[in-house]
Amino acid sequence: MSVGHYVPIRIYLAVFAALIAGTAITVWAAFQDFGALNTVIALAIAAIKATLVILYFMHVRYSKPLTWVFVGAGILWLGILITLTVSDYVSRPGQPGW
Repeated sequence: MSVGHYVPIRIYLAVFAALIAGTAITVWAAFQDFGALNTVIALAIAAIKATLVILYFMHVRYSKPLTWVFVGAGILWLGILITLTVSDYVSRPGQPGW
């Protein structure tokens, strides 16, 4: 049985430090008024942090191409669901628009 890819501890510590920095940036951004960009900025920071977790802590970076296909399919499906949810939200009468 294969043991898998060895990842040095310094990589994990660097990713952990990046996630802590991302959390600090998220907290800072929460107290700033960016107007209509508040949601976009928050989602961008969350997407970067999620990418780090998926690539390193879930070991996708060193996995086989089939795993990348399934990760991509999951991201595509999430995009479809978000698109359908947003289109339903903005199409309702009487709701605050974007």
